[in-house]
Amino acid sequence: MAPQISNILALCTGMRPVVMVDYGGKMPELQEQLCALLKLCQLESATFEDLRVMVIEDMIYLIHLRGLTEYANASLNSEVELLFVNLEQDPPKMVTKAEEGSLVAEVARSQRLFSFFFPVNGSNKDPSSCPLADSEDNLQTSFDKPISSQSSILIDFSSCMQDTQVTVPTLNGWLLGYPVVYLFGKEHIADAIHNLSTKSLRIFKILVHRNVLPGKGSQPEELMSFSVPYELSMGGSNEPWAEAFLAQLQLKWEECKSSWRSLQMEVSECYPQAIVL
Repeated sequence: MAPQISNILALCTGMRPVVMVDYGGKMPELQEQLCALLKLCQLESATFEDLRVMVIEDMIYLIHLRGLTEYANASLNSEVELLFVNLEQDPPKMVTKAEEGSLVAEVARSQRLFSFFFPVNGSNKDPSSCPLADSEDNLQTSFDKPISSQSSILIDFSSCMQDTQVTVPTLNGWLLGYPVVYLFGKEHIADAIHNLSTKSLRIFKILVHRNVLPGKGSQPEELMSFSVPYELSMGGSNEPWAEAFLAQLQLKWEECKSSWRSLQMEVSECYPQAIVL
């Protein structure tokens, strides 16, 4: 699966810190091809110099180093509002980061890991052989070897995430910048699938139009989309968290109007159906 032009543009213009390229795809072939392509792009233009390929087990992403640095630190400092839908319960329940619990704590540990690897001062560490740690000292010990090259194209977080209880959908939800993230432990995957499959959902889509040459039309493109159980999002786009999320995106859009002509949120409904998590 090749990354779409709009996804690359979203990274380069600061609209998104991370985009997923593929999940469960052909590895390492795709990884090698993507790294080779990115190297060529960086030789052609400095626009791509902060882009990297990130791998977590069989997930592969494109990231913007500065964008992910700012996002990880903002998340850790609660500057980015993040809500969770606990799928271990039926019906699912909306919880906040402030509501203490083992699963929420695991997410916070993952955020600390990314914040440590992508520090504001730019001195990246090597995540290739580190477990998640509970303290800054343990994190420092885990990252005792500097990354071999600041210009390294590939960042592999697989070993870091092996011991965490954070599931793939939860990690992806946070990394991809969703304001509402599904939350459940690895031992409750079957429960989560059942509890979500039996519920109607609202699908929230962020649509953008790229600026194109005069006389050429521009079709709306999906910047991102995520779902929330219908009963937990009765207000649709008028939900306080949805309005706050759109306002944050609009602030980013204001800084890159030369690339994007418009930005809007579209909300639709989805009836209960089989879900794969």
